[in-house]
Amino acid sequence: MNTFGYYFRSTTFGESHGKALGVVVDGCPPGISFSEADVQPYLDRRRPGTSDLTSPRREEDRVDILSGVFEGLTTGTPVAMIVSNTDVRSGDYANLRDRFRPGHADLVYQQKYGIRDFRGGGRSSGRETVARVMAGALAARLLAECGIAVSSRIVSVHGNTDPDWFEDEIRAAKGAGNSVGGVAEVRVAGCPPGIGDPVFGKLDAALAAAMMSIGSVKGVEIGDGFAAADRFGSENNDAIGPDGYLTNHAGGIAGGISTGEEIVVRIAVKPTPSIALPQSTIDAAGRPVVLSVAGRHDPCIVPRILVVAECMAALVLADATLSQSVNRWFSERGGGNGEKEEKEKEK
Repeated sequence: MNTFGYYFRSTTFGESHGKALGVVVDGCPPGISFSEADVQPYLDRRRPGTSDLTSPRREEDRVDILSGVFEGLTTGTPVAMIVSNTDVRSGDYANLRDRFRPGHADLVYQQKYGIRDFRGGGRSSGRETVARVMAGALAARLLAECGIAVSSRIVSVHGNTDPDWFEDEIRAAKGAGNSVGGVAEVRVAGCPPGIGDPVFGKLDAALAAAMMSIGSVKGVEIGDGFAAADRFGSENNDAIGPDGYLTNHAGGIAGGISTGEEIVVRIAVKPTPSIALPQSTIDAAGRPVVLSVAGRHDPCIVPRILVVAECMAALVLADATLSQSVNRWFSERGGGNGEKEEKEKEK
């Protein structure tokens, strides 16, 4: 599946070492102020080569909007955006043609498709998220029209929760030819109550699925998440007063529907699997080999995954918000049960 969403649909394409990466967003309403200047800050936060803590790959990641925008406003037609790959070094991956990197999708792609792009992992590469970020930037503009804003922060790196030590943890791992993971948090402010649907359309379920679709994310929690498992109900329930909720342990979602409180999502990010240390694996013939991964890789993905997680949350909220609008439009025009009830009254 390369398409995300129902009402706000994003179809992404491109590989890590291909000519370009891009996205086509269908379902964006007309009249939304949007230009390359709205997208570029998001891409700049994601792009590599900005410090010694990220991959040294030098990509400008300049966005080009191809369609769906006229005189600075969306037209209601598909919005197509593209970013070219300019700093490709496919030769760094020549030894991976017949070998599978531990922790990567190399082996399972080969088993599923019988073919794979070994140059940086193709579609399984973290560079695939460039397209998500472009789509998310458009979603964020749509949400801004509704007074909804998405932000993020690093909670921990390698178990360390002190922001002053995050960079030291990453540099220490890099110096040892290793990598580290961490926890990131996404917050959604300004979301009104009533967004999301019961049972299989729950907002928290959609957010969890979106976060888990990001490579390297291995866990998701909403609100207090796993901490709730160690509490009494009296401690965990969000009491309600005349002016609203008194606490927000649920993270802004109850019964799969937004409460109007701030939505809080945390993700567990695994260490970058491409490391210089020798690792045991197999080759295409099934023979055991020892592999040390060359190329340009982040010693920690957490800093650059923040904007990706923000954009995935924005895509979910944009889709859910448009769903709410469609349902309201249908209801106001007497569709579904409302229409049947009116007919019954006429009888």
